[in-house]
Amino acid sequence: MIKVKARGNESVEQMLRRFKKMCEKEGLTKDIKRNSYYEKPSERRRRRMRKSAKRAIMERTGL
Repeated sequence: MIKVKARGNESVEQMLRRFKKMCEKEGLTKDIKRNSYYEKPSERRRRRMRKSAKRAIMERTGL
């Protein structure tokens, strides 16, 4: 669970910005986006295969 405590004279906007950064760092926003709609198992498998193929190409080229 992510908690944000106010620092000194910090505004609400600054606290919200820190909260969003913490969520990004934890990977929470990516997880929420992934779970926001149903993905068929075949689509999930296809996405993972594309990702692994891209990773393999990057490793071969040395990037």
